[in-house]
Formats: sequence, structure tokens, C-alpha cells
Amino acid sequence: MKQIITTEKQPIKLWLDDIDAGAFAQAKNLANLPFVFHHVAVMPDAHQGYGMPIGGVMASEEVVIPNAVGVDIGCGMCAVRTSLTSISPEKLKMVLSEIRRTVPLGFKHHQHKQKESLMPRPEVPLADLPIVAGQYQSALTQLGTLGGGNHFIEIQKGNDGHVWLMVHSGSRNIGFKVANYYNHLAMDLNKRWGSKIPSNWQLAFLPINSQSGQQYLHEMRYCVEFAYANRKMMMERIKDALLAVAGPVFFEPMINIAHNYAAMEVHFAKNVMVHRKGATRAQVGEIGIIPGSQGTPSYIVRGKGNKESFESCAHGAGRKMGRKQAQRQLDLDREKKQLDDQGIIHALRSVGDLEEAAGAYKNIDEVIDNQLDLVEVLVELRPLAVIKG
Repeated sequence: MKQIITTEKQPIKLWLDDIDAGAFAQAKNLANLPFVFHHVAVMPDAHQGYGMPIGGVMASEEVVIPNAVGVDIGCGMCAVRTSLTSISPEKLKMVLSEIRRTVPLGFKHHQHKQKESLMPRPEVPLADLPIVAGQYQSALTQLGTLGGGNHFIEIQKGNDGHVWLMVHSGSRNIGFKVANYYNHLAMDLNKRWGSKIPSNWQLAFLPINSQSGQQYLHEMRYCVEFAYANRKMMMERIKDALLAVAGPVFFEPMINIAHNYAAMEVHFAKNVMVHRKGATRAQVGEIGIIPGSQGTPSYIVRGKGNKESFESCAHGAGRKMGRKQAQRQLDLDREKKQLDDQGIIHALRSVGDLEEAAGAYKNIDEVIDNQLDLVEVLVELRPLAVIKG
């Protein structure tokens, strides 16, 4: 931990020195909520989000806050270690071509619905999940698709000597629709109740034991499971692509983690609703993934169960530039050269791609160093080839 702020209703515990002003203001808002529990934790990759900093962890009593989960519910990472110890650039390019053929990228969906048996089973009847039910048929064409923004597929070489496969993706449109609906519902209800939480904080809440709160939690958990099913299907397609090009390959079990969700957990001897927005759970012995940018390493880590972070860690490098800022300020040729010099088959083609350039992100090594009390590094993974959404 780097510092503790004690000027607000509850302490703010930070694992970074250089938090941006917007994210810090949001952390202070969280610390002054009437139902916040114990303290607010801010991970080393934190930056400003909607309502709550991305890289924030907050526990609440008796309420859930849709904006403290975010719009890409269940967004997360998966990784698989392969038996390969090397792969040529020529074969890498062939694998990427096969992946692009079978995994729709960006706003693209499958032309046909995927098997319904691959969709998650809801905790309650589908009819009791109004937003999920309304998006269900559309979601069948989105299962196994990457999405856009900072989502990626990456082939990497680990310092354990093995080639790894990694995917970062979320719950596509179904998660966005659930998040948007319940955030607006919470805003309307909070206004009706005369909530004293300023609306411009963007932290409208739902009581956990209310019908709306329970409905949100059911739909949120479905989206978490959908995001997992989405990553799992893509990973199977990536493995198929590698097998088609590289011959016999063996795969270890998939590591999967989410970093946008809320869950009931016990902390400091109390049952509380822990919101992780751009933060990964890191319980004792739990295996996690902290990705870098497309030009920097990613890490397989093991949690230390640090109570002060609500047993959490960072979810990535974290942005240091907004998307438009990166497009204005970064030099395309320089960013491409840095990747080319490393021999990375990358996704930088135009100025528009600079929003996902390595220069738009924090130094991943500093992010890792700032949380060595939260996780132990197991494997460092360096990018060989990258597909961006």
C-alpha cells in the first residue's frame, strides 16, 4: 500500500502514488457514501471511470450500485498454457488468419446463432430476467465474439518456456443493456426516495433486499456467466486455429477471472457486497491474470489474500491517456516501431488504433511492483502476436 487518505468519512487506501484528479475525486465520493463499509481500496492501475474509478474496490452494506460494476459486466481474462515452446512468425500469421476467420471482432457478430447449450443456465426462470430475456436471441449470435475497445486476443511466450494463449473480453451487448437499465432504474428510484447522494456522483443504488436489487443481481450474475462462456468459446476457436497450423499441441486447463462484478463476501467479520470495477479478486492461493498492453508483458499471479484490498489486485496496466488524447498525442510511427523492434505481430495500422497503443497505458512493471503485497508473480508473458477488437 502506498498511502492512506483519512480526510473523508471512510479511509481511502491507495496502491499508487500518481492517481489522476478525476479518479481521486470519484474515490472520495465513494468514501463518503452513507453505506460504504470500512474503507475504499484503489488499485495501482486506477483511472477515472463512470461514477467509480476503474481499478476501484468498494464494499457496501445492504445496497448494490450498478455503476460500481460498470457497463461491461463480467469482463475479464482467460489464459491457457500450451505444450509449444516456440512458434515461427510465419505460423503465427497463419494462426491469426484462422482466428479472424472464426472469431468475429469489434461490432461483428456470428451470422448464425450459436448452440443454445453453450449459453449459461439462469439461476431463476428466464422470464424473471427481463433484460436478459429480451437480449437472449441476439446474444446467441454474440457468443464467441471479441468486441471492441481494449479487448484482445494474444499469443505470448512465457518465461516458463511455454507459448500461452490469452483473451480479454466481456458480456457484449447483453451486459451493456443490463447495466444501463438498472443504473437508470436506480437513478429514478433514488430521486423518488429523496436520496441525498448527489446525482452527479453517478452512484445511484438499489437495496439488495428489494425486488429491483434482487433482479439486478440475478441479471448481473447471468452476464458474468455469459462473459465466461464467451471467452471459453473463443479460446476453443483459438486452440483449434493453433492445432490446424502447428500440429499436435496439448493444452492445460483454462484460467478464467472476471474483473467487473459485485458479490457478497465476508470481510472484517461482516457480510458485505464487494464491488470490483476493473479489479481482480486475489484470495489466498487464487490464480489471476494481470495483462499489460500489446507491447508489454502480462502476468500470471497468485493472490496473497490481503485484507486491506478486500482480497483484490489490479486488472491490467491501466490507462494513462484517454482514447482521444492518445490519438492526438502519440506518434503512430514511433509506436509501431517499438512493437516492430520487439518482433511483435501487432494491431497498429492507423491513427485510430493509437487508443490501444502501449504508450496510452501505464508502465505495467510499476503497476506490478506497487502490488507485491497483494499478489505473487508466477509467470511473465511477453506478446508474440496480437489481435485487437
